[in-house]
Amino acid sequence: LKGSLDSSTLPLPQARRLKQLLEKSGFFDLPPVLQSDNPGADRFCYTVTAETEKKRHTIEAAEAAIPGSMRHFLDFLTRSVQFQAK
Repeated sequence: LKGSLDSSTLPLPQARRLKQLLEKSGFFDLPPVLQSDNPGADRFCYTVTAETEKKRHTIEAAEAAIPGSMRHFLDFLTRSVQFQAK
């Protein structure tokens, strides 16, 4: 799945939720690469870039290495991009 999400084009409640999830995820504090000690054959790998007015950060993360704090953020992104693709 590949896509982009611009908060300025989202309805206000969704834009607020995206901002909230981004802040709670600690995304900007994560290292650029997150690898797992337990890689699996059928696991996803995520590349996510988030950009605000003040900063930009990209991470590449193996599914098993994603911290719990980022799960809701990734779920929101995935659902939103899938919805846009329809």
